[in-house]
Amino acid sequence: MARDTNKASIVIDGTDYTEDQLTDQQKVLINHISDLDRKIGSAQFSLDQLQVGRNAFMNMLKQSLAEEPKVDEAE
Repeated sequence: MARDTNKASIVIDGTDYTEDQLTDQQKVLINHISDLDRKIGSAQFSLDQLQVGRNAFMNMLKQSLAEEPKVDEAE
């Protein structure tokens, strides 16, 4: 019998499941997992930006500290 290739499927631990094979509860769990995966990706993206920004500010501070202090001419 030919398999309907138009049906969306999900692979869990190497096994293909089509939507009609899943219970409503399993579909909800899959939606939660998908949403959490998106949120984890977004959080990782934000963390990467924050780390790069922090490193840039730390490098600017180190560079500033390495410069010879300027003598205040008013003294």
